[in-house]
Amino acid sequence: MWPGNLSCKDDPDINQHFEIMADIILGIESSCDDTSAAVISDGYLLSNVLASQEVHKAYGGVIPELASRAHQLNIVPVVSQAIDRAGISVGDITAIAFTRGPGLLGSLLVGTSFAKGLALALDKPLVEVNHLQGHVLASFIRQYGQDNVHPEFPYLCLLVSGGNSQIVKINSPLDFEILGQTIDDAVGEAFDKCSKMMGLGYPGGPVVDRLAKAGDPDRFHFAKPHVPGFDYSFSGIKTSLLYFVRDRMAEDPQFMEKNKEDICASFQRTLIEILMDKLVKAAKATGIRQITIGGGVSANSGLRTAVTEEGRKRGWTTYLPEFKFTTDNAAMIAIAGYFHYLNGERTSLDVAPVSRIGDFH
Repeated sequence: MWPGNLSCKDDPDINQHFEIMADIILGIESSCDDTSAAVISDGYLLSNVLASQEVHKAYGGVIPELASRAHQLNIVPVVSQAIDRAGISVGDITAIAFTRGPGLLGSLLVGTSFAKGLALALDKPLVEVNHLQGHVLASFIRQYGQDNVHPEFPYLCLLVSGGNSQIVKINSPLDFEILGQTIDDAVGEAFDKCSKMMGLGYPGGPVVDRLAKAGDPDRFHFAKPHVPGFDYSFSGIKTSLLYFVRDRMAEDPQFMEKNKEDICASFQRTLIEILMDKLVKAAKATGIRQITIGGGVSANSGLRTAVTEEGRKRGWTTYLPEFKFTTDNAAMIAIAGYFHYLNGERTSLDVAPVSRIGDFH
């Protein structure tokens, strides 16, 4: 995001870029509770605006109806700010990329409808994007004044979020192969359930991560699943935590309050060990040493440290996303849309959003 009222075209290096006809992609993201819009020019980020919804904290989770209403209020100012901060006019836009799914259907409807309306008004092509693909390709967002080092193909991405946990082999920007995925709950959901169970607040991941930094990760032990292949399971560890807290609280009602840092640290360590065990196995099986992580849980400090240390030990080249690209954001949708656009893909105006990943063709 550019500071103050600086237009991107005020930068001499960017001026030179604009002298050449560029493909400028407006990205729109509305899959859950963040409304976001971004502008990318030939892969370079010009703006990335995000409006979060604080209302859900009072309920301990996202309320779909409230989320869709907030998107309706936020979508116009967010898109307007993204275009303004990019220093372009709406006429400069080459194509409009939007999140078609997966996500909350009501939230997706707002973003999809707005993108369709804008495309029709401007006579610009639409490009649909799979939200998860956006997370995976966030490593390819270029930024002016930075090194912009990206993974080489093929590479492995550990995609971890509130709704998904996958190990994905990326052969090219548009050629993905899912090697393993959760068979029940996602790791982000496990973090949130831990926080809710302990009364720590929502979203749970950042709270658990913060408390874990002050705790002893080896003090308590929780059950690990035995799932074949590269698939994950996180339902069992949630049950293990539930019974552990219940039994200890029966002995001492103050147990959780006295030991919350150690509980969080031990629980987080177990989750990370589960994730890393399968990632190491996938890297060995494929022989791939280019490793990335993506999704909301990729902001977790313990996971980032584990991936970095494992990479040093095993000779991996690791790529950690910037924190601003770990959560849901339109920059990742714009870069994914850019690759789809270059591939000649266009989306019809009669397209409908889809809530599940299995609904994509």
